[in-house]
Amino acid sequence: MHAAQETLPFACSQPDKALQLHQRLHALTAHHAAACAPYARMLKALHPAWRRAATLEALPWLPVGLFKRMRLASVAADDIVRELRSSGTTGSTPSTVLLDRATATAQSRALASIVMDFIGRERLPMLVIDQNDLLSNRNALGARAAAVLGFSTFGRQHAYALRPDMSLDLTLIEDFLARHAGQPVLLFGFTAVVWQHLLDALTQAGRTLKFAPGSRLIHGGGWKRLAERQISKAQFKARIGELLGIHAVHDYYGMAEQVGSIFMECEHGRLHVPAYAEAIVRNPLTLRPLPLGESGVIQVLSELPASYPGHSLLTEDVGAILGEDDCPCGRLGRSLCVEGRLPRAELRGCSDTRVA
Repeated sequence: MHAAQETLPFACSQPDKALQLHQRLHALTAHHAAACAPYARMLKALHPAWRRAATLEALPWLPVGLFKRMRLASVAADDIVRELRSSGTTGSTPSTVLLDRATATAQSRALASIVMDFIGRERLPMLVIDQNDLLSNRNALGARAAAVLGFSTFGRQHAYALRPDMSLDLTLIEDFLARHAGQPVLLFGFTAVVWQHLLDALTQAGRTLKFAPGSRLIHGGGWKRLAERQISKAQFKARIGELLGIHAVHDYYGMAEQVGSIFMECEHGRLHVPAYAEAIVRNPLTLRPLPLGESGVIQVLSELPASYPGHSLLTEDVGAILGEDDCPCGRLGRSLCVEGRLPRAELRGCSDTRVA
């Protein structure tokens, strides 16, 4: 069920991918319907004709917020080896995702295939822009910890830039730079954490850091906080260049409910959908699929979730499909942009909609 492990992430054209992915996701829907009774009941109520779904767009989906309310599993309790929890917004209930060993392994391998397509196979010294005690409980990981754990496999000689109280440890960073002088390094962190606890802290201290040419930053999540401060992606990248000397910056779009199926940003500013996943944009009121270039609510599909029915989810994010098989970077498949979050009133409408 995890063919993604042997699939090059961006080598399949959109028509071929759509056909193959539809077959796999249709079979995965049947698997979850047979193994997860609550999911089977939801299918019967919301998508009674799902077995006749002839396209990806016709496959059934669940609202992503459902995982804040229910613990859904398609495997026995004894087979669950890890719980992932979304970061959530302040005061909100986090989502809970239940993983068996096979699903966790498939997610890790898929993530590796995507990230290495962008940064290469060489493991670079890695500076994590987060707390040095973040991974203290690996059996129940929050979204930030799960992301750090997943991305840490692409680096070596890891160092953590923040103390447990989120303050910047400049002495540690300077030691890291001295130990790897002249070598490109990899930085990773959540967008808002990088901005507030690294860039803002450097500005307040009147400091800059000089990373070697070829160094890269991968960051994701947290754009809502930056948008509230009217900080654009262009401003974020410019400040990274000014304060760190890093010009290779890759944003990514992903969520705890579909770990491994991340959409990475290429040098042309497009987020790319890998071969074993898909993005569909729907009208937030009618839920009909929208054509290229039109903004709506994003649906994400992935063949990776076998231990829980999270393979087709209607998110709470707004974006647009930018193109198919046409990005100047040469990667095949769909590319998209993410523009923000839906207003809460619209989210209630999506969650409550009955689809025949």
